[in-house]
Amino acid sequence: MTTRYFRDQSSELDNSEEVIKVKEKRVNLKNSSDKKFRKKSNDAKSDPFPGAAPIPDEKVELHKRGSTNQTDVTNVKLKGKLISQEKKYEEAAGQAARHELFLTEEAGFLEAEEGEETYTIHQSEIKNHVDIASARKQFELNLKQFGPYRMNYTRNGRYLLLGGKRGHVAAFEWNTKKLLCEINVMESVNDVRWLHTENMFAVAQKKWVYVYDNQGVELHCLKNMHQPLRLDYLPYHFLLVSTTNEGFLHYLDISIGKNIASIRTKGRRLNVLAQNPYNAIMLTGHHNGTVSMWSPNMKEPLVQMLCHKSAIRAIAVDKTGLYMATSGQDGKMKIFDIRTYRPLHAYRVMSSPSNLKFSQRGLLSATCSNIVEVYRDPCREIQKSPYLIHKLAHPAETIEFCPYEDVLGIGRDDGFESILVPGAGEPNYDSMESNPYRSKSQRREWEIKALMEKIQPDMITLDPHQISAVDRVTAQQLRKDKEERMGFVKEEKKFEPKFKKKGRSSAGNIEKRKQVVKDSELRDKIKKDMDLKRKITEQPKDDENSNPYTFEVSGGKNVNRSALSRFVKKR
Repeated sequence: MTTRYFRDQSSELDNSEEVIKVKEKRVNLKNSSDKKFRKKSNDAKSDPFPGAAPIPDEKVELHKRGSTNQTDVTNVKLKGKLISQEKKYEEAAGQAARHELFLTEEAGFLEAEEGEETYTIHQSEIKNHVDIASARKQFELNLKQFGPYRMNYTRNGRYLLLGGKRGHVAAFEWNTKKLLCEINVMESVNDVRWLHTENMFAVAQKKWVYVYDNQGVELHCLKNMHQPLRLDYLPYHFLLVSTTNEGFLHYLDISIGKNIASIRTKGRRLNVLAQNPYNAIMLTGHHNGTVSMWSPNMKEPLVQMLCHKSAIRAIAVDKTGLYMATSGQDGKMKIFDIRTYRPLHAYRVMSSPSNLKFSQRGLLSATCSNIVEVYRDPCREIQKSPYLIHKLAHPAETIEFCPYEDVLGIGRDDGFESILVPGAGEPNYDSMESNPYRSKSQRREWEIKALMEKIQPDMITLDPHQISAVDRVTAQQLRKDKEERMGFVKEEKKFEPKFKKKGRSSAGNIEKRKQVVKDSELRDKIKKDMDLKRKITEQPKDDENSNPYTFEVSGGKNVNRSALSRFVKKR
């Protein structure tokens, strides 16, 4: 037996009527007090701190790249475009300053207890108190057979290049100890240098400069760089710079393989070379105590400074390009302000430093035989004692700070050593500039972009901002030269169209109006010239028989003029 359930229709109708009434009440209530509910909801959801969080002006100033001068702009459209671009630049600077919150890494330094100095802390103590990953960065390579060694890090700080004086060259990823290549060039090596990527490096050998790939295969032999001593590389200009035993300074563009300049410095043997990373000016130290600043555009030095009374041994310029450190054989280390070319501080060290290097955070490292000293902020303040001191078993040949790492690499007579220097490297890197963890595809894209944005060697000057300035003196000088040459300068009134509204003063319309005036002036000039020629050729109307090309002789005859007419006896 099946059971069926039936609904009571009367109860269903009653329920539907109640639902309709409730809905009508809700609609009426919503329409009557909609504004009250909105006010209450807005009050409940109102933010006590409306708008974006304020950004400190100091952080915004760090990310600004200057501003445009709009006072001399008369074109309305151009001025509007400049104003909109300026707003975009300000927004970009504000966003960059706001996103500094995501930079979690911070730079730290050693802090000693009361009555203790930081230079008394040894590397073994630092290694025992850091994490395992940082402790692995302190290591030593014993290579006694082919030393002393020159060394160089890549721009992203991932790869290391070693070059022994007796021909040993090795390239490897120093953090993981993965070897890229290892060769022996069978002749003396004076210096080594990475190029724009870790795929190529240059080696200054006994006679010439050779270029190899990361597998140790020889790519080029640069015979115009004869007997090279030191190498350097300008990454934004793709220029390989070398100094020779004969006193020449060579510039080579590696992107096109063209020799840009070969300058005779007249400074004998050039074994001291450094670059200013701010303006790409090369600095050379000479035996008479002078430091010269060079550009590939001039055969003479831009600046010559007498820094020491004896020969220069080492030069270093900080990242900002404001301060320069030099050391001479007189046993002094001096700090100069490049803006004024005047000395700021002078340090007396135990012996003349043979190597000087600045870190990304402003630390200065100096080597005195087998002693390595690190100074903290020596440019702005006089340091009474070093920040760190490290003693080697053999004399140091070269030193260099690893980018984005608290590591100092030391090339010794018997190999290579890497020590920990807290606070030396920049804690946060720019992945668009130099990314230590980039892949192969990212490296290819970066290389293409860098080639497209390559700066021409003609733009290397002491003041990089001079390129964007307008040379107003040149026009005045040209006018003055013309006046001296001709004795006078003809004043020509230039037609300036009147400014019209409603788009009639666009650049095209102004040029059309100027061309119309120019054509009318040219037409008037042609008419005047034609009238003058017509007057000369036409005969006068009062004497029909007169002819300017004939003259009358004795007998009343008219004879045509010729070259012998002056010997004929006239009437």
